[in-house]
Amino acid sequence: MQKKYGLLAGALALSFALTACGSAAGSTATQTTGTDATQAATTAAAQTESAGGNNAYTVATVRWADWGEDYHLGFPDKAAEEAGISLTWDTILNSDWADKKAVLLAGGDLPDAFMGSICFSESDVLTNTGSFIALDDYIDEYMPNFKAIMEADPTMKALATSADGHIYGLPSKKPCRPIVANQMFINKQWLDNLGLEVPTTYQEFEDVLTAFKEQDANGNGDPSDEIPFGQGYADSVMFFCLPFGTTIGADGTYMMAVQDGKPVYLPVTDGYKAGIEWMHNCYAKGLIDPELFTEDSSMRDAKLMNETPIIGAAPGWTADSTFGANAGQYVALPALAGPDGKQYISSDPEHWNYSRYEFVVTNKCENPGPLLAWADKFYTDDASIQNFYGSFDKAISKADDGTYTVLEPDDGNSADTFAWIQSLRDFGPKYVADGFNDKVKYAGANGDASKLALDKEMSKYAKEAYPNVSYTTDQLTTLATLFTDLDAYVTASQATWVTEGGVNEQWDGYISTLETMGYNDFIQIQQDAYNTYQSNK
Repeated sequence: MQKKYGLLAGALALSFALTACGSAAGSTATQTTGTDATQAATTAAAQTESAGGNNAYTVATVRWADWGEDYHLGFPDKAAEEAGISLTWDTILNSDWADKKAVLLAGGDLPDAFMGSICFSESDVLTNTGSFIALDDYIDEYMPNFKAIMEADPTMKALATSADGHIYGLPSKKPCRPIVANQMFINKQWLDNLGLEVPTTYQEFEDVLTAFKEQDANGNGDPSDEIPFGQGYADSVMFFCLPFGTTIGADGTYMMAVQDGKPVYLPVTDGYKAGIEWMHNCYAKGLIDPELFTEDSSMRDAKLMNETPIIGAAPGWTADSTFGANAGQYVALPALAGPDGKQYISSDPEHWNYSRYEFVVTNKCENPGPLLAWADKFYTDDASIQNFYGSFDKAISKADDGTYTVLEPDDGNSADTFAWIQSLRDFGPKYVADGFNDKVKYAGANGDASKLALDKEMSKYAKEAYPNVSYTTDQLTTLATLFTDLDAYVTASQATWVTEGGVNEQWDGYISTLETMGYNDFIQIQQDAYNTYQSNK
């Protein structure tokens, strides 16, 4: 589906002040004044006209569903009008994208740019560098906001820089995102029914699960239908073992973490081994769903959202997204103290809240400068929240004191769906400094609001996570084979050890097998990528 958006401006009138968004914690970004930004954009437009260039561009983006074209009618199109450029948006459904991407990259019939990290993986970009232009030389001249952010926030600079030292895509730091990712939830109604307190240690958690199994926790008269711990919408094994330090990150992080300042592969750590042993003991006592490793998603969903709750605890994003209509019975499980007395949560902000390659320019773009000057407008507070929720007055209101209110949907959709309809949402360039979330409130029920409320208590337990590193093409090729084999073996061993036991007796052989399968090469790649990332800051 395509929609033409013509914004040929006769005169460049930039009243929109391009200001740098601030800084990361402990840093202060150099503020770019509205005058400076206007001059930069005006220079870009003047160069285009003097060279007889074209200021009409096609920008493609991929969407999860057919939500219409409103996503670009607010800030993106208005910013283009102010920048004196004309845009044609090519909106592609994700279900069609894999086939279309292969054709585009093979045939070279590319648009001027792609918006959103959903379009291309790092492997796509680095193995097709002839199709994309390096943005390094354009940033100083056309992107004052982004330049100031990179100078102030080392993470953004490291994310922008690919393994070969060039910048091919613009990164993002999203607003209104939590530090805590998925987390554990427990049925508070069951605890109340049995006169129990919310557990705070892993031993207390096991005691509670035992009570859930042995007593009629849900009060329906059947003491045998309760499943103390069940599969949720996150890695149920790693989340069960969290008190032992299995701080798994987002998908795509190769099960890596940082411990004592060094990258580690979690499935070879002593904490993982001890956690699996404890989980097996709980499984043997009937405290864990016996179908944990065999049920499909429909079976999982039926249990989580059964009319009468039958799941005592499970991991997920929020209670409502995990337990549906039963959400009111569940509360977030605190970060349980483990054997070492420490408390752990799953935290991976660089993969959940930051992203790479949110805007890439192709070799078909004849005059990238004005297009990048437009993209630079996305790096302000006002732009970032509008491109996450929707335009001012439609989805957001801004007060004179600089605070924002996310408005309730006016079309009957959920707040999350409404945001996807009205904005680029997770995709596209964005940046807000630390503390921005404190300036945002919500007019009604909102999943982001509930997640941020949970985050205030839990985020203090966050440990350093493996960063969003960049890999070379050779590293990516090797990882594609190595990790597939390693992960399959780890997954099979994990299921066996939880259900049948034997982790301690088989551990040495397990490590030897991983090494035979190429584990040492795998971890060296991760260490090298980590070193490169640190040097790019």
